Amino acid sequence: MKYQVCTAGHHHFLDEGNGEVLILLHGLFGHPTDFEQTVAHFSARYRLIVPILPLYSMPQERSNLDGMLQYLESLTELLGLKDFTLVGNSLGGHVALLYALRHPEKVTGLVLTGSSGLFEKAYGETMPRRSDYDYVQAKTRQSFFNPDMAGKALVDEVFDIVNNREQARRVLSMVKSAVRNNLSADLCHLHSPVLLIWGKNDNITPADVAEEFHKLIPHSELRWIDACGHIPMMEQPEAFNKLLEGFLRSLKQTV
Repeated sequence: MKYQVCTAGHHHFLDEGNGEVLILLHGLFGHPTDFEQTVAHFSARYRLIVPILPLYSMPQERSNLDGMLQYLESLTELLGLKDFTLVGNSLGGHVALLYALRHPEKVTGLVLTGSSGLFEKAYGETMPRRSDYDYVQAKTRQSFFNPDMAGKALVDEVFDIVNNREQARRVLSMVKSAVRNNLSADLCHLHSPVLLIWGKNDNITPADVAEEFHKLIPHSELRWIDACGHIPMMEQPEAFNKLLEGFLRSLKQTV
């Protein structure tokens, strides 16, 4: 993705397009490039902010969901953002949920895709055999319906992260924080419209997780994407963008 990375204070982010604001939040082991096709599709009509979440560089004591939430709060305040839609994948969805619960007056709509917050099975709270490249490759491929989506560059990146002592410690802290921070009792307090976009073949946050989110969130709709795993905006970008487009159109109709 050939977009310029903006820097403001200690924040690094993409800032593309003009119009109503969409904030896109990637997951653990993710990157703004996960939303490449989303940015390309919507930047002609919307302003897209894609933070590079400091998952591997935050001080160890802040390597948790609270730290990520504070980072997002700081960025929205710095840029003077309000009345925006949050789109979060995996851990990014968890951060988006926490933000929407704390700042409902700022969130026009919320889109969750493969979100944590109820349950997920990724690396768990430990990383056995992290020095085993084949093991890391197999775990990375589990994020996709089509395992070929996990190319060598992506597997190499994940392998390097989990075998870097300091980065691995932060990853484990983040995973443990996500497991502890179950939001089932809080979801009833979400007031903004919520769209759940879920891959039918998600092995990380399976279908029953999506159904549980749908049951617990008052103003939610659940849409499925066939032949799709945990990262729909990467694996099935056209289908993902179509569903997001319809949701954004519905938000305008309710204003």
